[in-house]
Amino acid sequence: MIHQYKIDDLNVVIDVNSGGIHLFDECSYDYVALQNEGKVHEEIVGLLNKQYGDVDFSEVQSEIKQLTDQGMLFTEDNYEHILDGLSDRETVVKALCLHIAHDCNLKCKYCFAEEGEYHGERSMMSLEVGKKAIDFLVANSKNRKNLEIDFFGGEPLMNFEVVKEIVYYAKSIEAKYNKNFRFTITTNGVLLDNDKINFINEYMYNVVLSCDGRREVHDYMRPTANQKGSYDMIMPKFKDIVSKREGSYYIRGTFTHHNLDFAKDVISMADEGFDLISVEPVVAPLSADYAIKPEDINLLLKEYEVLAKEMVKRNITGKGFSFFHFMIDLNGGPCVAKRLTGCGAGTEYLAVAPFGDLYPCHQFVGMEEFKMGTVELGVENTELRSEFKGCNVLAKEECSNCWAKFYCSGGCMANAYNYNGSIQSVYKMGCELEKKRVECAIYLKAKEI
Repeated sequence: MIHQYKIDDLNVVIDVNSGGIHLFDECSYDYVALQNEGKVHEEIVGLLNKQYGDVDFSEVQSEIKQLTDQGMLFTEDNYEHILDGLSDRETVVKALCLHIAHDCNLKCKYCFAEEGEYHGERSMMSLEVGKKAIDFLVANSKNRKNLEIDFFGGEPLMNFEVVKEIVYYAKSIEAKYNKNFRFTITTNGVLLDNDKINFINEYMYNVVLSCDGRREVHDYMRPTANQKGSYDMIMPKFKDIVSKREGSYYIRGTFTHHNLDFAKDVISMADEGFDLISVEPVVAPLSADYAIKPEDINLLLKEYEVLAKEMVKRNITGKGFSFFHFMIDLNGGPCVAKRLTGCGAGTEYLAVAPFGDLYPCHQFVGMEEFKMGTVELGVENTELRSEFKGCNVLAKEECSNCWAKFYCSGGCMANAYNYNGSIQSVYKMGCELEKKRVECAIYLKAKEI
């Protein structure tokens, strides 16, 4: 299987099964396309001579044959045999998302967490539950040393003393169990102060700062409880924490139907001095006024290209920045098993609600049909765990003939469930956006080279 596309002056050919990526001139690009249709050399030459004149295509044929013989073009799909191993693999929990606070001090219009309540009541995780979550992770991580803990909400800073005590507890048992905990916290920034910034920068491996971009966009979607804008409140704090930070961070936003020109929001954050940026499309019922509509998709695909081309310009002038969805490792990257299984929700990655209930990921929290167990008793719903373990890109009919399957890993299972009622399906609007992001990521890599 191959995939071909053009951006700017680049003609890109992706060999899906090998991961090979090639840049061709116009006539070679068209030659590959016709060969992919099943046409033989003589037919191809006859067709292309009408377009390119009397060109000697024997060298093109030779180069394509050489790539094919090297297993870098027109390679066969030989991954089906991996399916059995994926289903039978040992369950090793590598990461927990701790819902430290089911409460929030903003009233974001698109919040899937219902202002932090997650289909239930406002609540805070206790230190006791937090410690049990750490113990559960240690007990179920087998021989894995590096373990991830994400502090999530609601707004985690509303329960910051417990965050600190959980971190101290986890650090206190690292040597005993030969573990290394890496912490991440996501915050809207309202409650940041010097003490919190210092603690976060000392102990958090990563910090995610929530901002939607331009002031008018951010304030419209992320107001305070009294419907005032929050941009001017948080921006100085975000700049402060990043200026003092040596570790990783992301300033992360959400774009909606109201700002389909989201590249301007990314560029706005870059102009504010942030160089690690992520913006995600909102996932919401189509009835919501801010939801991404099917008719928005073509505009969004073009917008990703607008952003990619602007990034190329800025890289040349020394004002470059990174965009999360355009970051791609062409030389290494995840192993085949990881590419096929994706994020590991429900198996390697679990979410912990404030009272200790376990869910497949943060987007399933509060849905009783997806409760998997508790941090005290462990995973009791092993049937549900098996369902998530069996959810992979090769098991999804819609993914089997998709060129991007080894980049997206089948997409988000929560989005698939929320739109189609099954984790084994795909969120099709998300698929279209992801394919364009991959194309732009490869375009940027090619421009760098």
